Amino acid sequence: MVCCSVSAPGAELARRLPYEHRAGRLVSTVGELWPAVDALVIVGAVGIAVRAIAPWLGDKRRDPAVVAVDDGGRYVIALCGGHAGGANALAQEVASLLGVEPVITTASDVAGLPALDDLRGFSTEGDVAYVTGRWLEGAAPGVQIDAPVAGWPLPPDLESRLADEGGGLVTVTDRSRPAGPGEVLLRPASLVVGVGASRGADPQALRRLVTDALAGAGVAVRSVGAVVTLDRKAAEPAIVALGERLGVPVRTFPAAALASVAVPNPSDVVAGAVGTPSVAEAAALLAAGPAAQLVATKRVSATGDSTVAVARRPAPAGELAVVGLGPGDPALRTPAAVTAIRHAHTLIGYSGYVDLAADLVRPGQQVVRSPIGAEADRCREALRRAAAGEQVALVCSGDPGVYAMASLVLELAPDFGDPPVRVVPGVTAALGAAAVLGAPLGHDHAAVSLSDLLTPWEVIARRLRAVAEGDLVVTLYNPRSSRRTTQLGAALGILAEHRGPATPAAVVTDIGRAGGGAGEVVRTTLAGLDPEVVSMRSVVVVGASSTRWIGDRMVTPRGYPGSLG
Repeated sequence: MVCCSVSAPGAELARRLPYEHRAGRLVSTVGELWPAVDALVIVGAVGIAVRAIAPWLGDKRRDPAVVAVDDGGRYVIALCGGHAGGANALAQEVASLLGVEPVITTASDVAGLPALDDLRGFSTEGDVAYVTGRWLEGAAPGVQIDAPVAGWPLPPDLESRLADEGGGLVTVTDRSRPAGPGEVLLRPASLVVGVGASRGADPQALRRLVTDALAGAGVAVRSVGAVVTLDRKAAEPAIVALGERLGVPVRTFPAAALASVAVPNPSDVVAGAVGTPSVAEAAALLAAGPAAQLVATKRVSATGDSTVAVARRPAPAGELAVVGLGPGDPALRTPAAVTAIRHAHTLIGYSGYVDLAADLVRPGQQVVRSPIGAEADRCREALRRAAAGEQVALVCSGDPGVYAMASLVLELAPDFGDPPVRVVPGVTAALGAAAVLGAPLGHDHAAVSLSDLLTPWEVIARRLRAVAEGDLVVTLYNPRSSRRTTQLGAALGILAEHRGPATPAAVVTDIGRAGGGAGEVVRTTLAGLDPEVVSMRSVVVVGASSTRWIGDRMVTPRGYPGSLG
């Protein structure tokens, strides 16, 4: 993703966005970037943006998403690639980062209808323009769902329309057939291709084998959602090339997991070689879930160096994304976090954290709020839903792996069949506070939570002594609450045993919760830090012996020649 600007005000605005920035010579820059990027943000007048992209427009399925932002930062307009290219979602993301309203003009969005060419979990074939056009005129399409893929969820507007009102036909199927007149085929990603391959297997032979297996089963290539294999084959060139050719991920399983799957065509020879009697069939069935069925049993390539089997997934594979929202302000959220939340069917989190992501919630997206203190229940509910096939985003402030939900989720995941879990990082409180203060974490540093709700104080005190003796800068999380009023004073006392009273210290409260600002900052020393100004919304930063105040900036030098160190 690249942001282009043509004026000084535009360049200043572009620098507020977390994308690569190119300034000046818009037409030539767009021409250079067009074949190489998936999205462009153009800061400038819409007319200028349109003239710049006009020579390069081709097919909406292949053109990058293009969004225009006026130099004043008041409007964010999706220009092309609204659905297929993701420009509508990009416009919403940019508008969120700038704190303005996006302008979305695609007809289905304006009318509140689902975009047939942008349904998550489906690819589309057929006459999308005709069916969408008739629907916008008031003639809704009929909906036909093949029984083997009836478990794939549709938007309510489609799910409830089973009769044709003169608007054509939408058919959900993974069967291999062309779309008829006035018909749209929605292809669910329901097929899992299991692959076994010898070292140095022929990529062309493997590809032909897969094509023949799919054709023989009468199922569509565009419904393939994953290629799966044995973990030791993850880097096999033929398998990697197959995944790239199909445009799907390659997933792997250990031999012990594959050996536990009952298959119709086990092999003692394969078991002796790789530790499981089946690779292709077992991997396809295991990845497709407990109710999966093989639609193509094991086939062996003409060269004898690869095998293929195909299973049908009865419902979408669930996934749990554990998402770090950062300190709270949209400008400090990562694009990956935004994408994970927008694509989720269900958003789960402590109510205060859900509020931080309120601008990302889509119509129809389910939101499950949880009270503070219910962390384990929250994680179990997220895992339960992911195991049942939902795309779930579990949100946390900061980073999910730092005093947050990721570790608990991963501990509990085996109890729910180990559904796929993805950790989406965020800006931590320590990093947000450090940026406000200057560069206190410029050398070795540590983070210690003073909450003794889950960790005995004796353990916390021992860790603080190690930090103090090691002369590390330390960020103190959960420093004080209405019920825990003594721990911070005790922690400061431990640190004071090993560093001087003039050691720089600071309290940063509500970092990034108010328009991306610094929140409340108290700059002081170890001896001068008053615990009464600290709350649960604060972090406390105490410097090392080398840390200095340079004006109002706390700096821990790295020790470069000529620096403070």
